[in-house]
Amino acid sequence: MSLALIAVVAGIFIGLSLGALGAGGSMLAVPVLVYGLGQSPVEATTGSLVVVGVTAVAGVVAAARSGFVRFGQGLAFGSVAVIGAAIGAQLSTHLDGDYLMVAFSIIMFVSGGLMIVRQIRTRGEPEGERPRLDDPIITFSPTFACQCPRALKVLVAASVVGVVTGLLGVGGGFLVVPALILGLGLSMRDAVGTSLLVIALTSAVALTVRVGVGVSPDWGLVALLTVASATSGLVGVRLARGIDARNLARALAGLLLLVAAYTATHALQSL
Repeated sequence: MSLALIAVVAGIFIGLSLGALGAGGSMLAVPVLVYGLGQSPVEATTGSLVVVGVTAVAGVVAAARSGFVRFGQGLAFGSVAVIGAAIGAQLSTHLDGDYLMVAFSIIMFVSGGLMIVRQIRTRGEPEGERPRLDDPIITFSPTFACQCPRALKVLVAASVVGVVTGLLGVGGGFLVVPALILGLGLSMRDAVGTSLLVIALTSAVALTVRVGVGVSPDWGLVALLTVASATSGLVGVRLARGIDARNLARALAGLLLLVAAYTATHALQSL
């Protein structure tokens, strides 16, 4: 199979997952770029930011048309996350490639595990619905009030998402979606759409830092992967309206765990 065909086929799967679930699919971009397309870990995690960012932008446009993007909450979350993204991007250029892939495999294991746990916990609930938290985290009028435990959870989650995005070139949607649901009270569909906005912001900042320090993957292969991913991402957003996304989530969780095991095995052998 040619490198171009690998890029297109992989991009389709990445886009479908990211568009339908707002999480998980971007995890596949780095292993594809390293083991399928021959990029170094640092180059792959940089190229992945292009794939993830462009796909997320396309998904935001489609989700916004359907009313599934909460821009206020997304921009607030993203404004914290971009700081971590810049820090993570700087750190990535100083790490050995094999250690970078070991760290990446750990994140994949965590992501797949969290997706499975979430499926178990939400079994029996109507798809796409979660209880909303109507009270704002911070209010200044008529008196100042702060739900500080919720605020702290959102702050920590946003910071971690940013660092993970900058360091490993992934969107971090597996953390963003639960944080938006539990911390900001968004429904599942709104959290998925809004997470794409956060991913677009953090990816753009991390990519800017990476390119600024001279990291340059094979942009031709990255472009192919990106076009395929962004196009299928639009399809994924449409699919999310009419199918039970939990079935896709189960399949993706299993795939993430398998790819994580493969990545960890190869990375550890190279240490």
